[in-house]
Amino acid sequence: MGHREDISALSNRFLSALERGDPTEVRAFYTSEARIWHNYDDVAQTVDENLKMLAWMSRKLPQRHYRIVRHEILPDGWFQQHVLEGTLPDGSPFRMLACCVVTVSEGLIAKIEEYVDPAQAAPLKNL
Repeated sequence: MGHREDISALSNRFLSALERGDPTEVRAFYTSEARIWHNYDDVAQTVDENLKMLAWMSRKLPQRHYRIVRHEILPDGWFQQHVLEGTLPDGSPFRMLACCVVTVSEGLIAKIEEYVDPAQAAPLKNL
């Protein structure tokens, strides 16, 4: 496979793992020093810190799907705009818009820069 195909395959496998919500599976996609930065707090989380967030999200929104709006392969990773969608326990729909810039090093994720509005996650905090 070529570079673009390798990155595309990695991004597809990573997204599927996120939807399944298995922290062990997701951890395997990251370098040991990977960081996940968020625009809303300007903090770069470790993978372990971010996986705690994934576990929380999986408990609060067990049925979720990432609807891809835009996906572009970059020289060192990919850009993705998506909508996290799911159904809350009361049956109401949940939506959270996000953009991510993912940097890949030696076939693994080295950095994610995530742009979200945390106010859109408010319905999950009340569960």
